[in-house]
Amino acid sequence: QVQLVESGGGLVQAGGSLTLSCAASGSIFSINSMAWYRQAPGKQRELVASITRGGSTNYADSVKGRFTIPRDNAKNTVYLQMNSLKPEDTAVYYCAAAVRVGPGDRPYDYWGQGTQVTVSS
Repeated sequence: QVQLVESGGGLVQAGGSLTLSCAASGSIFSINSMAWYRQAPGKQRELVASITRGGSTNYADSVKGRFTIPRDNAKNTVYLQMNSLKPEDTAVYYCAAAVRVGPGDRPYDYWGQGTQVTVSS
C-alpha cells in the first residue's frame, strides 16, 4: 500500500503565496516522477507541474514563472510553491507519483486525496 498525503491548501488573496506539500509513504521501493494536477469546478483535471527523480521539471504555461516544484527524494516528498496567485488558480490540487513497490516492478500511479486552494480577488 502506498499513500500520498497533501497539505498546505487554503484561502489566500490574489497576489499572495502558498506552498503545498505531498508526502508519500508505505511500501515504496522508488519513486519516478511526481506531479501536481488541479481541477477547477466544471473543468477537466490538468497538469500543473511535474518533476523527475533526477530533477527535470515541466510546467503548464499558465503557471510558468509563478510556481515551482521542488522535491526531496530522501523524504519522498514533493512541494508546489505558488507565488503571485490569481483567482483562476482556484482549484482542488492533487498530487501524483509514479511508484515502484519492488525492484522488478513497473511504476504505478498513485494519487492523493486533493487539497483546496482558493484565491480571492
